[in-house]
Amino acid sequence: MKKKENVIIKVEKDSIAEELGIEPGDILVSINGKEVEDVFDYRYLINDEYIEMTIKTIQGEECIAEIEKDYDEDIGIIFESGLMDEAKSCSNKCIFCFIDQLPKGMRETLYFKDDDSRLSFLQGNYATLTNMKQKDIDRVIYYHLSPINISVHTTDMELRKKMLNNKNADKVLIHMQALADAGIEMNLQIVLCKGINDGAVLEKSISDLSKFFPHAKSLSVVPIGLTRYREGLYPMKPFEKEDCQAVIDIIEEWQKKLKAEIGSSFVFIADEFYLTAEREFPNVHKYEDFPQIENGVGMISLMKDEFYTYMKELNGDKELKKTVSIATGTAAYEFIDGLCKEIMVKYPRVKIQVFPIINEFFGGKISVSGLLCGCDIISQLKNKDLGDYLCLPQNLLRSGETTLLDDLTIEDIEKELNVKIRITKESGEDFVKTILD
Repeated sequence: MKKKENVIIKVEKDSIAEELGIEPGDILVSINGKEVEDVFDYRYLINDEYIEMTIKTIQGEECIAEIEKDYDEDIGIIFESGLMDEAKSCSNKCIFCFIDQLPKGMRETLYFKDDDSRLSFLQGNYATLTNMKQKDIDRVIYYHLSPINISVHTTDMELRKKMLNNKNADKVLIHMQALADAGIEMNLQIVLCKGINDGAVLEKSISDLSKFFPHAKSLSVVPIGLTRYREGLYPMKPFEKEDCQAVIDIIEEWQKKLKAEIGSSFVFIADEFYLTAEREFPNVHKYEDFPQIENGVGMISLMKDEFYTYMKELNGDKELKKTVSIATGTAAYEFIDGLCKEIMVKYPRVKIQVFPIINEFFGGKISVSGLLCGCDIISQLKNKDLGDYLCLPQNLLRSGETTLLDDLTIEDIEKELNVKIRITKESGEDFVKTILD
């Protein structure tokens, strides 16, 4: 892996770095004579009351800055890379990999497969631990990077090697034990593949992984996502209604068992299973402290609870008049439509149209809103009367931007559909406010 220099791109105003005359374009070489490999080295080394920082200036000169400061005071410099290092790419060839199912011609960053425990700590990404050597495990323990999100998929190690197409995939439980012994918290994930790691294999995995509790705080079970771009890939079948019902039955039984034995349900099911199974969602309290909500686990139950709590506070308004449109994935259509009907009861002159967008871009088997593309929204809503504005869910946007997966932007959609767009956040209260405000 090519070593990346620690290039400074910004110096914060009134910071120690500004006072020292450090400028954007300068390079951090070392702290106290020690090379800075990544952001964790940096954060660890600057936590002192006296440090010596070697800087290479834009002109190519090296100088040592002697700094006296409070123990945990920041220096005030921002680096070109958040990791201060290249992210570690995935060495697996997983049979369920979503990136392998992307069409050609999308933006380059979508094709990068990360498998980096540091990104797991910083951003919540899941890592398989297959590309980690003992020194990498030691660094996680030394810096106490916690929690770490780990993709396990199965505790049958021969099957895991086949699923990940990696001969080193059988060491995950050894690594997990080392992390647990060091007090590192873990959140675990199983991507469930029909006829491969479900059924009895799933039950064994839940049983084995629950033994890592409480260091392993939770385990989520999410369904494989299948696009129409699977030519030449491992043959997979989607989970149908009956399959999802069987998965739910297994996991809910384990939740009862583990709740009695260890005081936690431990294993949680992705919302998509309940939607496909057409089963009632569990009570919001069943998700405990929602340890895997960003993995699509419990989002609908929480949104529903927040929605009805907020709706009770509203008196309604018979004078408020507007027409609002909402676009969502086909999976959540009935749920979203049901919430909108509740709003229209209290606000009889507010008309809300909910449009289920079929994901033609990836194929009809992808039904979640987070993978909707601008081209499908435009083609399926073109020439429709969308009213005063169109609401789109926040989860279909790239973080901090207005860009969808197919690189179309909110502004592009507004122009094509000739309608103002509002973005609904994930909470039930924000959903109502976005529609009515």
